[in-house]
Amino acid sequence: MPVSPFGRDALRDIIVDRFSEHADAEFTLLSEGWDSVAVDVDDRWIFKFPRHARGEAALRREAGILALVRAAVRLPVPNLELFDRPQIFSRHAKIAGEHLVTAQYNALPPIARHRLGEALGRFYAELHQIEPAAAEAVGILPAEEWMDADDIERRIAPVLPEALKPFADATLAEWADLTPDPLGTIYGFFDGHGWNMAFDHAAGKLNGIYDFADSGIGPLHREFVYSSFISPELTERIIGSYEHLTGRHIDRRRVAVLTGAHRLWELAAEADKPDEVLGMLASVAAWANR
Repeated sequence: MPVSPFGRDALRDIIVDRFSEHADAEFTLLSEGWDSVAVDVDDRWIFKFPRHARGEAALRREAGILALVRAAVRLPVPNLELFDRPQIFSRHAKIAGEHLVTAQYNALPPIARHRLGEALGRFYAELHQIEPAAAEAVGILPAEEWMDADDIERRIAPVLPEALKPFADATLAEWADLTPDPLGTIYGFFDGHGWNMAFDHAAGKLNGIYDFADSGIGPLHREFVYSSFISPELTERIIGSYEHLTGRHIDRRRVAVLTGAHRLWELAAEADKPDEVLGMLASVAAWANR
């Protein structure tokens, strides 16, 4: 059987040939996505190998994005180095920390919740100072478009329980009637949930943010949708910090409508995948019943 060029042993050989100090390290495949394969080395370094030309373009774009972001924000983000031999790949030091999910957030003492809200509010305030033109210059694209309300309603109809239908109908109607964002468009992260955080649970401290694949240019209020996957209370803390730092007023109702629409959009995107539907429905229900 031929050896896969993206198997752990093949990638280990490439890494060790370039970095002999890793010869005795532990190598773990982290992901095998459409665009790249990621390898964890000794829980200290992350290497990414693009699968094809599209993946290579995405990796080069990610390096440019992270360089721009790193210069603008104080919160640590990955420092991606690119190497071209024997094939293109990247290396960055792993930011120490773990994911942050709802139960873990709820267990944090008030002071740790306050620090987290302040840190993320400052992160977004600093990030949004990046001019969209500067973001476009390094290859940053518009944020992903969501389906329109009619398409979402059509796709979720076969799987939506009757108990959630009033919430879905009201949310989609209100979302369809939203005017353009009163604060305009910005370069945003648009993925600020706890699975993209490196959180030190022992210290109750956020060590950094990673995975900027979904970042892009889009409406400002949409930035505050994703933290509610951790806790709506955290979202309120982030918004309060952001408002204090920027002087901008964030419309909480708009954020709530966008959050509901986003969860329904995610359900619509997975509605034809039975293995995913239950998780998406639980996410919708959690927001509807908050």
